[in-house]
Amino acid sequence: MSERESPRDVVRAACAAYGEDTVIDWCVAFLGGEISGEAAYGAELPKLVAITGADNPGGWKSPVDPVNYYWIRVWAARVFLYIWRDDVVDVLRRAADDPAWRVREHVAKITAQRELGQLVDALLPDLGHELPRVRAAVVRAVGAAGEFEHAEAIRPLADDPDQAVRVAVERALTKLEERLDRPVH
Repeated sequence: MSERESPRDVVRAACAAYGEDTVIDWCVAFLGGEISGEAAYGAELPKLVAITGADNPGGWKSPVDPVNYYWIRVWAARVFLYIWRDDVVDVLRRAADDPAWRVREHVAKITAQRELGQLVDALLPDLGHELPRVRAAVVRAVGAAGEFEHAEAIRPLADDPDQAVRVAVERALTKLEERLDRPVH
């Protein structure tokens, strides 16, 4: 991917070349593990190149160390920030429990952006994640898509050691109140 080409532009180009549904199908297969890491860097490499905009996604030497295969799922999830189809929710629900925190963080970002209330409960375990950016992403998802009862889950993070998490909690509680048109405190 060139420095000028944003992920959004890469996704648009892939959709223009292959069709939005095809790109979504590829990303569902990458994210859900139907396309393995070996295949993604082998026979299926053109699909990975299309969604990343890079001839050598990740820039790793060949063969790619399997420890880096989780990036395929991260890149696939990122696509759903730019294009969407409602059946993607199922693979995102499974990905909310992905072993890679970057994948789960992207699921939280997508949940917030697309207001996917049906995914909020699956994200709640990461409110205790060691990385503040993951906790903050989940808090933002709760604010954008959660229900009244989810306020109780994020309230303890108002005392989080990380300022970004504390700010996210304050904003999420305000957003919940506005969205639900009722106090959550």
